[in-house]
Amino acid sequence: MRILHTSDWHIGRTFHGHSTLAALADVLDALVVQVRENDVDVVVVAGDVFDSATPAASAYTLLDDALMALHETGATVIMTSGNHDSAARLGFHSRLLRDGIHVLTDPQAIATPVTVHDEHGPVHFFGIPYLEPAIVRGLWPDAALRTQAQVMHHAMGLVRDGMAENAGRAVAVAHCFAAGVDPTAGLEREVRQGGLDVVALASFEGPEYVALGHIHGRQQLSERVRYSGAPLHYSFGEQHKERGSWLVELDADGLASTQWLALPVPRALVTLTGALDVILSDENVTAHADDWVCAIYTDALPQHEPMRRLRERLPFCALVQHQPEGVDAADDRSYSQRLRTAVTDEERIEAFLEHVRAGQGASEREAELIREVLDDRVRAEALV
Repeated sequence: MRILHTSDWHIGRTFHGHSTLAALADVLDALVVQVRENDVDVVVVAGDVFDSATPAASAYTLLDDALMALHETGATVIMTSGNHDSAARLGFHSRLLRDGIHVLTDPQAIATPVTVHDEHGPVHFFGIPYLEPAIVRGLWPDAALRTQAQVMHHAMGLVRDGMAENAGRAVAVAHCFAAGVDPTAGLEREVRQGGLDVVALASFEGPEYVALGHIHGRQQLSERVRYSGAPLHYSFGEQHKERGSWLVELDADGLASTQWLALPVPRALVTLTGALDVILSDENVTAHADDWVCAIYTDALPQHEPMRRLRERLPFCALVQHQPEGVDAADDRSYSQRLRTAVTDEERIEAFLEHVRAGQGASEREAELIREVLDDRVRAEALV
């Protein structure tokens, strides 16, 4: 049996204010071609199908188009919900879906597999929707479920119970943050902010293959436990990570092979660092006019309307940051802290300039002008 493992479609997500629907539609079309060309039997989508619990109508349309195209290849589609999805909304029409498309969002059905047969017999697919401890704790009152790691461990116990009742090979599908993930792999927002705890790799013992979602870059935690990552780049931190999916083959004895299938990148992401005039050079414009650009300009002082100037030459510039070169980063005092130590008006102006110009105070000529203005003010007040 051939299984295509994908995840984290995040339908409806924007990229720095730009819609990604058209780009994602193109990438999913390429994924459908891979399914057809590789004679895939089952497509697994491991959560975060949508980017929002309340997706727009256009997001549903894209999902319907993708599911129909995958169904037409003859493959079975098995989909679970992630932390960005509303399990209720994603699964509300699961009973109405045609044969061969399964949306698994019910935590009480974890031990009940979707079974697909090949020439070697049955393969049982156990779907674990994203499980919030506070929400599912009441379903299993006898279990200690204070953390997401405990909930996932309990859910995998239910999977093993289901395996004991259903002879044959097994695949588990889940959405979580597992131990051993490379922190540079493209972590989801909730992971970077400490929103999820780590699930021990030992919790995934049992199935022949475990298809995970939630991490946006591909990861191999063991031979049989993997993340496929997202099909699109959703941040500049992911720009060097390949996009694609895992082609997994099971034989009569279990896991036979895995192969990475790369997906096309509709628009490359690039980070350009240097003085603003250098970033806007003809060489950069020629090389990156069609790329998403993150511009980090290192001029000593903030430049006038940098985004407007950048987009005149690099129309897909999505992000601009000012990081002056050679600025002493040791003084990390806030503006209010700087003001508290200032005694004279000249010192207060210096504190303000350092705050708004990333540590760059007044130049010699500017200091002279400041003193002249302050002296003029003192003389004017004396005449009143």
